[in-house]
Order: sequence, then C-alpha cells, then structure tokens
Amino acid sequence: MEARDERLEPASSFALRSFRLEPQTWREFLSEEEKQLLFASFFTCPDSLHLFICRDAESQLSVSLTFPTNISSKVICVSKTGREAVTKETAKKALIIQEVQGDDALSFMSAITEQVICPLLSNPENSHGWVAGVAEEALRFMERQKNEAQVMKAQVDGRTFLPQPDALHDDRRHDNSIQGERKLLDVKLVHACESTVIEWAELVSEFLQQDSSQPLLDGLKPPPTEEFHFWKNRLKNLQFIQQQLMSSRAQQVASILQTADSVYCCTLTDIYRHIQEGLEEAEDVTQNLRPLQEKLEDVEQLEYQQLRDNMAAVMEEVRLVWIRSQFYCKPCRIVVLLQEICNLFIQLSREFLRGKEVMRGLAVDPGPVLDDVRLVILTLQTLKEAYSLCRTQLDQDQDQGGLSHRWDFPSHLVFFHLDNFLKRLQGIEEVHCVSLQLYQLDQTALSGVSGRMWSDVVQDVYQDFLCHVAVLSDCGCDATDPDDQSFQLHLDQFQVQVWDLERRLVSVLSRALQDCCASSSAAKLLQMFRFILDRPLIQEQLRPHLNQLLEVVLTELDQTWLLVCSQREKADTFCRFTPRPAAVLCWTQQLQMRAQEALKNYKALQHLCVDLGEVQVVLQRFQQVVDLLQDFRDTVMSNWSFQLDSDSGFILEQPLIQHNQQGILGVTFSQKLEALQRELRYVSRETDVDLHPYAARLFTCRDDVTQIYLSLSHMVSSYNQVVSGVLQVELPLIQDQLQDLDQSLLALQRNTWSSEGVQQLVEQQRQKVSMFCTTVNEARANMDTMTHIIQGWAELHLLQRSGDSLLEGRATEQSYRRLREEGQELFRLTQENQSLYRAQDSSHAWSRYLDHIDDKVQDGLFQLLLRSLHFLSDNMNPQTCSAALLAVSLQLQDTGTVFEPSVGSGLSDLMKTIISDVYTAASLLPRISVSRHGNYQVSLQQSPDLSALEQEVMHRLLEVREEAERLRSELDRYSYLWQSDRRDVMQEFLTYSRQLGPEELEPEEAPPTLKDFKREIDSLHRLYTEVTHLDDVIVLHGWLQVNLQPFRDSLLSVIQDWSHMYTQHLLDSVSDSLQQVTQRGDDDDEEPSSCSFSPTETILLLEAAGVELPEHLSAQLQC
Repeated sequence: MEARDERLEPASSFALRSFRLEPQTWREFLSEEEKQLLFASFFTCPDSLHLFICRDAESQLSVSLTFPTNISSKVICVSKTGREAVTKETAKKALIIQEVQGDDALSFMSAITEQVICPLLSNPENSHGWVAGVAEEALRFMERQKNEAQVMKAQVDGRTFLPQPDALHDDRRHDNSIQGERKLLDVKLVHACESTVIEWAELVSEFLQQDSSQPLLDGLKPPPTEEFHFWKNRLKNLQFIQQQLMSSRAQQVASILQTADSVYCCTLTDIYRHIQEGLEEAEDVTQNLRPLQEKLEDVEQLEYQQLRDNMAAVMEEVRLVWIRSQFYCKPCRIVVLLQEICNLFIQLSREFLRGKEVMRGLAVDPGPVLDDVRLVILTLQTLKEAYSLCRTQLDQDQDQGGLSHRWDFPSHLVFFHLDNFLKRLQGIEEVHCVSLQLYQLDQTALSGVSGRMWSDVVQDVYQDFLCHVAVLSDCGCDATDPDDQSFQLHLDQFQVQVWDLERRLVSVLSRALQDCCASSSAAKLLQMFRFILDRPLIQEQLRPHLNQLLEVVLTELDQTWLLVCSQREKADTFCRFTPRPAAVLCWTQQLQMRAQEALKNYKALQHLCVDLGEVQVVLQRFQQVVDLLQDFRDTVMSNWSFQLDSDSGFILEQPLIQHNQQGILGVTFSQKLEALQRELRYVSRETDVDLHPYAARLFTCRDDVTQIYLSLSHMVSSYNQVVSGVLQVELPLIQDQLQDLDQSLLALQRNTWSSEGVQQLVEQQRQKVSMFCTTVNEARANMDTMTHIIQGWAELHLLQRSGDSLLEGRATEQSYRRLREEGQELFRLTQENQSLYRAQDSSHAWSRYLDHIDDKVQDGLFQLLLRSLHFLSDNMNPQTCSAALLAVSLQLQDTGTVFEPSVGSGLSDLMKTIISDVYTAASLLPRISVSRHGNYQVSLQQSPDLSALEQEVMHRLLEVREEAERLRSELDRYSYLWQSDRRDVMQEFLTYSRQLGPEELEPEEAPPTLKDFKREIDSLHRLYTEVTHLDDVIVLHGWLQVNLQPFRDSLLSVIQDWSHMYTQHLLDSVSDSLQQVTQRGDDDDEEPSSCSFSPTETILLLEAAGVELPEHLSAQLQC
C-alpha cells in the first residue's frame, strides 16, 4: 500500500482533529510497514469489520484490529457497514468513525452492530439485488460479531456474558404467519440452542474454576485487596449470570430443549445448580471478609509507626474469618489470604523505606535509615508473632472441644515471601550497622610514640570504607526488592570488603595494644574502638593479645600493695597543709581508687577473655590490696580519735579571750582551735571515725563553736583596729567609752568554751563592741572624707588659660563654687563627728580636734594658693613659660602709638586683680576652729612664701613694660607719615620737586618732572611693602603677646593716602590736558599746555603704579 492511501482520508482527518496531531507525525505513523499491512487487511478482508486507533501508555500511536486492553484514554473506532472491500470511492459511505473512551469501545461496537448494521441487513429493500442467502449469512455473521463483542466487553468488565443463539432472531426475516409448532421442530433451532448451552457450560465452568490463588501461582505478589475484589466481582458475576439464565431468551432456550427432549437439558440444569451453589459460597465469603477488609483499609491509613500495635487486631480478624465462614475455612484459601496480607505489609514497608533511597542514605547518615529498617523488621516480626498467637489460640479452642479447625498447614507457606523480605532487610540492617560503626573511625586519634603512624593507617581504612560505601550507595538497585539478585551481589561484595577492612583494623589494634604499658591506656584504646569490638572477626583476632594486658593489671595491683607497705610508717611523706590522719586516709582512698581503676580497666577487657581462671586471679589480687588498705585505715582512725579527744578537752577548758604579751586582745589558742575545727571537718567526711566524749561534744556543737569563734575573731579584730588606730586628738573623745567597754569584756576572759550561755554572752559583747566600733569608724570615715576633699584641691585650678591659650582675667567661678560647696561639706562632717563623739562645744578635747582639722584645711588652701601663684610666676618667667600669658595691642591714634591696655597701669591693675582673686578663694570656706579668729585669707596673706611669689610676679611685670616701650620707640621711625601735613609737603614738592631739609633756608625753585613723581611713588610703594611684612604678633619676654596688626593696618592706610596724593595730582594733570585738546579740536598736534607733562607718559606712569583711569578719561582718549 502506498504511503498516501485515499481510503484513509476520512480516518486521517478524524485522527488529526481528535488527537491534535501534526501532519508529519501522522505521515510517519502511516509510513511504517507494519501499519500499512494492518490498514490493507482492514480494507480488503471481509472478516475485519473494526479498526481501533489509540495512544498507548507511552503516548505513542497504535492501531489494531482487536479491542485494545488497559486503555482509559480516547479510542477512535473505525467500523465497516458491510463485508465488502472498501475502495477510495466508497470510503466515505462504507466507514463509520466514532471517538469513544477506551472502556466504552466495546459498547460502541456492539451498539453499532445491533442498532445500525443488523437493521440494515435485515431490511429486504437493502438486499433485494443480492444473491440468495448472502443477506442471511451476513446477518448471522454480524450477530456472531455482536455476541463476541458483548462477551469481550463482559470479560473486560469482569463479567461473563452468555450469548444467545442466532436462530432466535430469525423471526425478524420471516413472516410471522409460520406456525409455532414448526419452529419447535426446526432442527437448526434445536441445534443452535444445544450449541449455545454447550457454550454456556464452557463459560460457566471456566468462570467457576477461577481461583483467587492464581496470581500467587503465576509468581505475582497481590495484596489482600485482590482477594476482596475477586470475591466481590465473583458475587456480581454470579448474580449477572443468574439474571441472564432467568431472562426470557434463556427461558426460551430451556423451553426449546425440553420440547425437543434434548440431552442437554441436564447440562442446563447443572449450570443452574452450579450457579446457585457459587452464589451461596460468594455471599458467605464476601460477608465474612468485609470486617477484615475494613480493618485493613483503616490500617493502610495509619502511620507506619502505628502498624505494630494493629497486627494482633488484623490477625484476630483473619481468625474470625476462619471460624465464621462456612466456605472459607480451608487451608488453601486461608494461606492465600495470609500471603496476600504479608504482601500488603511488605508493600507498605517498601513504601516507608522508599526503595532506592535506602542505600542512598548510606553515604550521608545511616542512622535514620537504620532506625527505619529496624522498625520495619520489628513490625513484621510482630506480624509473625500475632500469627503464632492466633494459631495457638485455635489449637487451644479445638482442644477444648471447639468446632473450629486448626491451622495445620506449614507456616513457611504463609511467610515464604515475608521471610525472604526479612532476610533482605537484615542484610540491609547489617550494612547500615557496620557503616555506622566504621563512620566513627573518622574521630579516632591514637596517641603515643607510634600514634601518628597508626592514626594514618586508620584514616586510610576510613577512606577505603568511604569509597566502598559510595559504590554501594550508588548501585541504583532497589534494596527492598528480594527478587533483585543484583543487589545481593553488591551486598556480598561489600561484606568481603568489610572483612578486609576489619583485618586491617585488627592489625592496628594488635600493635597498639602491644605498645600499651598501662591498663588505663589499653582501656582507653579499646574504649576508643568500642564500636567495632563486637565484630566476631575482631574479637577472635584480639584475644591472643589480652594476656599481656592481664599481666599489666596484676603488676599495677602489686605496685599498689608495695606502695602501701613502704609508705605507711613514714609520716613526713603526706600533705603538710592537711592534718596527717586526714592526709593518710585520703592517700589510702586514692590508692584504693587506683586499684579499683585497674580492676575497672580489666573489666573493660573482660568480655574479650574466655579464661575464667584469669578473672579469679585478678579479683583475688584486688581483694588482698583492699584488705591491706582497710587495716591501715582502721589503725590511723583509732589513733586519730584519741588525739582529737585530748585536744578537744584542752580547748574546752580555755577562756574565750585574753590579752597577749603585747597587750593586744585575742581569741585564746586561736590557731590550735582552728586546726582542731579543721580536723573535725575532715572527720565529718570520714564516717568510720569513732569519737571519744570530749571530741564528740566538740564535734556535736562544732557549728556553734565555729560561729562563736568567728564572732569573737571579728569582735577582737574590730576592737584592736579601733584601739591601735586611735589619734592623739581622738583619744580624749573616746576615753570614757573605751574604759566601759574594757570592763564589760572581762566577762569573756573569765568564761571558758565549756561554760553555759557562752553564745548569748558573746553575742551581747559583740553588739557592744560593734556599736562602739561603728561609731568610731564612721567618725574616722568622715575624717577620711575631709582629708580626701582637702587633697582633691591639688587638682583644682584657680587660674587657667582661655581658648586662645591666654590667661583669663579672673579666677574661675567654677572653682569658687566648688570651694564654697566643699567648705560647707567640711563643716557638716565636723558637726556630724561632734554628734558621733558626743562632744560638747566647750570641751577642750573637742576644741583640739577642731584645731587639728583646721590645720589640715589651712594647709590645703596654702598649697592651692601657692600653686596658683607659682602658675603666674612660672608663666611670666622667660626661661620656663611655654606660651603667652597676657595680650595687648599696639594702635595708631591721633596722638601717636599707644598700647591697649596700657603696659603700665593697665597690666599692673589687671595682675593685682588676679592675685586678689587668688587670695579671695581662701575666704570662701567657713573657719573650722572656734579658737582662731579671722578667715583663712587673713592667715594666708601673712605667709612669707606667698608674699615672695607675689613680689616676683610684679617684678616680671615691670621688666616686660620696659621691653614694650622699646618696641614702640622702634616703630616711631614711621612717625613722619602721620605727623607731617600732606598738603604742605605736596606744595613744597610742586615748588622744589623734593622735600627741603631744615638747613635749606632759600632753595631754588625747580618744578617736578615725571621722574620726580615716579621717585616719590616708588618710594612710597617700597615703604608700603616694608610695613606689610611687619609681624602680626610679637611676644615679649615669652609671656606678653603684643598684637601689631591694628598699628600696621592704620599705617598702611596712611601710606596709601600719601601715594594717592601724588597719583591724583597726575590724574588731574592728564584731565586738564585732554580738556584743552578737546577745546581746540586738534587731536594730532599737541600744543603746549599749562602742564608740562606729556599725557601719554603720565598715563603710562599711572598704569605702572597700578592706578586705573576713570571712565571719562578713557572715553576722551578713545575719541
């Protein structure tokens, strides 16, 4: 057939629209040779009446002459209206094309045949030109096709369709006037009915022989839903068959056979009976399986972690099915059901483990996957346990006379697949366990001489392990599929690789154990590798190396024994800062812990040993060491108990306090008491020490004794501190209180530690001493505060520089305010101390105390004033000053140059004001002493040191005044500029062309020329430049800053006035000349004018002098 067949045009157009295909895709589909042969067979073969076009599961186009199975998408059904061949001329009329869903294709084909084709063939008008018998044969053929389609559709729907005999439809082609008796005796009709019954028997027999175990026998692993669907569909199909058998046509067939007395009547009767029995069985099974189905549906909705708790309930439902069902209590059926339940849980387990993801987690974190695998194993084992429990219960029920039968079938028939799955899971579990163990090799680091080398070997093993794990995790197999033998090959290979790694690790451990010289190091080594010690290969290889470690443990126990024997008689070998008995007990305890540590290290290795005799030797040696230590401890505790009792009796008879040889009050035998208390604290930790009466009494009240001792120690410390630190001016103020206190303390010197009411007495005296000491300490704290205030004046600055580093004109108000506030604070603290000492104003002792404070205040103020005057003196000394202290400015006034302020009376008055302000600071504080008159300023002004500094400052001021006058005299060389009359000088210059000297009385007149004007202007310009370079500021004697800028600015202004006088004269001359030229109207010829200066030369001179011509002169020049 050619690639382009016009007979395909209707089907091609329909397919392109229906499937939305590209024309090129359809042409490629038709170009395949197989497709061309299929289309040619459909168009030419009389038996090919239907063609089906659809998309398969991979969305590829497919075509077939039979109905496609397992297709849910759309299907294009192309049907012929007759059996004749289709040509390009008849294609449009002979083909019926319809689009249906895949599951409706057979219904469509049956409907086309029954509703279209058969009516067309049965109509005589449509076949009057045909050969006789052709129409009848075609109609029978179409009937058979319709029956086959209905049978096929019923099979697809899971039902059995019973086809009707073709002869029952002959009444559509014959006249109805034929007698009924003739139909019954028609041989063809009877034969057709008998053939139909035979076909029914085959279909029913084939259906009834179907069994739910068939998928299992075919090697599939169906879940229990297949069992439930099987019986549900079986029941529906039986009901459907029964409905067909009870239909009018089936009854007509039965009637025909009975009338003809056919031998197939019995066959039909058997069909009825078998169907009825099958209905009873299906109804019983379906009803009893329904609770189990509901339970399993609920189980499938649970989280996998909840399945284990529901296994017993599932098996109980299975047991109830066995007990209640009349037809299902057969081993073959219950085995099938149990296998399917196992398949269900296998499926749920695989979904929970996510198939290929199981091994992928091996290279990342095997821990979570291992937990999931163990959960699945435990869950499935729970299923087997629930099965065993149900089986046992059924056995017990039958033994007790029950009607139910035992499950006497072998269990391996039920759990064959489940056991294979568990075996695979156990292999996966082993792989993850080993991986989880070997992953810890990354954290191992061996110490010792060869530790680095062995660590490198272990890391090499770890890196090889990572490579093996990476290969296994990337194998791409579904590890949870027991039928996948390729994964088993990977497992076997990985196991061989792990054995090789274990042998390498055993080699490292063996050499490392040989290097261990102490049991602790061996125990640490094995603890480091504890995660692989349970491996059988490693355990077997390590046992030969444990004998050496056993000898090490015995040697350590022997060393402990020898140490006890050699040191127990040497008292000086123990701690000097701890009581000897306590140190000995601690030492023996450490030795016992040492022996226990050796035994503990051996027990860490014990699980690797198999010789029980060796274990007994170690335990006996350990017990001997412990017994020796215990005997030594008993001796020490007995001697210690007697010594404690003797010391306690001595302490209890001693007075509480007493004066020592230096007269200082102290606690009696305080050091010995502290030592005894310390020993009793050690006794409290040793429960095996028996105390004698005195020691027991002191031990019982040790807390009270400690409290009394602390109170006495604090009390005598406070008392001694007050007495030893008393001032000469303070002692008269506290003399009476001190005598009363000493009298009350005699009670403590008369009472001993064993006296009654000691604690209350100590508390009373402590309060008295505390009140006295608190009062004195508060007064001393006030005195310290006053001293601190006075010392703080050392950081106070009465004089300071301003922002431009010059001295401010007056003392700072901030310093004054601080002195006032601190003076008030000193007075307040003094009044507070008077209240604390309970002193009277008229008391001589209190007056001496105030004088003492007054001396401190006056000395602090003297230092403050002295530092301030030193500040002035140092900053006015040319040798020590670092910057200017005061500033004046030189100004040019009408009367001449003057200083502002004046360097005479002005600076003197300013300095006197500053010194007066310094002295005024001493008058801001109120006088502390009541016996001294006048304020502190009056007293300090009489100080020779301060007066000397004051005179030195005034002398420095006189020196700088003389230097300032010399500076002014130097600048008077410019005085002629501001003292001379410019008009007289100008008139003299215009007459004589120069300034006359005082000796020239009758000089000759000589009018000035332009050169003379240029000379005077240049002279003034040089003078202007000279004045410009004068310094802005000059510092005299290093401390007086003279500002020359006002003088310089005024002098420059005067020089400019002189220069302007000469240039203005020249401008006037040029203006007059230009005016005369304009009046004459002659621009070219320059006539003599009243001025002998050439305008051109004059203008050039003015421009050279930097004078700009006025605009009116510039305009005249341009004209």
